[in-house]
Amino acid sequence: MSDRGYRRPRPLSPLREHLRDTFWFAPTMGFVCVFVLWLVATELDDALVRLLQREEAYDELGELIAFSQDAKTIVTTISSAMMTFIGVVFSISLVAVQMASGQLTPRVVRIFVRSRISKLTLTVFLATFLFSLLVLSSYESESDPRRVVSVPLVQSLLILVMLGLSLLLFVVYVSATLRLMQVGPVVDRIARDSLRVLGRMPRGPRGEDGPGPETARVMHEGRAGVLRDVNTARLVRAARRQDVVLRLIPRIGDFVVPGTPVLAVHGGAVPPPHRLRYTVSVSVERTLHQDLAFGLRQLADIALRALSTSVNDPTTAVQCLDRIVQFLAAVAHLPLGAVHHRDRDGRVRLVQDGPEWDDLVDLAFEEIRWCVAGSPQVSRRLMAGLDDLLLLVPEDRKKCLVRHRALLVQTVERTVPVTADRAFALLPDRQGIG
Repeated sequence: MSDRGYRRPRPLSPLREHLRDTFWFAPTMGFVCVFVLWLVATELDDALVRLLQREEAYDELGELIAFSQDAKTIVTTISSAMMTFIGVVFSISLVAVQMASGQLTPRVVRIFVRSRISKLTLTVFLATFLFSLLVLSSYESESDPRRVVSVPLVQSLLILVMLGLSLLLFVVYVSATLRLMQVGPVVDRIARDSLRVLGRMPRGPRGEDGPGPETARVMHEGRAGVLRDVNTARLVRAARRQDVVLRLIPRIGDFVVPGTPVLAVHGGAVPPPHRLRYTVSVSVERTLHQDLAFGLRQLADIALRALSTSVNDPTTAVQCLDRIVQFLAAVAHLPLGAVHHRDRDGRVRLVQDGPEWDDLVDLAFEEIRWCVAGSPQVSRRLMAGLDDLLLLVPEDRKKCLVRHRALLVQTVERTVPVTADRAFALLPDRQGIG
């Protein structure tokens, strides 16, 4: 019984992912950092003034006062223009995201929400605005070098640096937003995120014994919604303290309602409620944090919209099939299904059901195969993808692929009356029509 591929759950992983799905955390932390930076810069300015006055370098201090007064005009301009600039930039960005969600799938909005460059740009823009206000409050009306208390020299230099950083991030942000409107970068981002999820997910070994007889169940309390993720570290710890095995009944991505069972207890009593608190996260939509199949769901949605009669864009569907085949090839030899999470002593404490190979293949190809009639480009790419996967997967996983290949042939034979057209539509081609 091997533990190869198993990774211990990280306690802070759900919290980190939840914060990445918010748009408020980064600006809030930016405000805190800016305020601390302003306090430090103010102290440095005060120390510099005290040093020059102690050395009686009044001429040099007068030059610094003149420089800071000249910089005040720039700071005032930055303060008045930054909020307008922020409003215009992000209004245009929201329009771009709306266009992308209409052309591809509404689920691409999460790419914008989770984008680090989007959050960094907004944070730096707002931080520059706040810092400019704080700097303006540091200016004094006193201009006598012998009586002045503070000259915002360091603060003025910092606001200029933040302005330059804002302009640089603006260029990067616009480039990233434009890429969000292109099909290729979007499906590539979805594929990379899916592979990243695959790389950090624990993969339970085959041949595990069952968790034993079920002794109790835990019902879901709270709002109805999609099972977004579970705090596996907390559940393992609760099961260890109670000396039981917990089994997650719904899969990640399932819709759960109050009163339905979410956890089955094997081998003892239910852990105390306070130990199970904040272990199951329910939200309004799925995320890629622990959901192995959500990436395929997004790619299939984009392909289906591209194949609809209102869009009729088979090339986009082919690009989605490229990434679907890439993902399935990556999991071709990996153990799938139930994952057994262990405690520090190596004992199984949490059993979490996951998608099997057949589930992933059906999700990837079933709906697309129904829509390939009249699109030889897509049927040829689908045929090539199935043939490539048949060469990669082990024998016990070929049956599902063979079934989809046979159904694809039947679909084309049923919908394409001309023999030559059928032969053309079923010819494997990795470019669709290359």
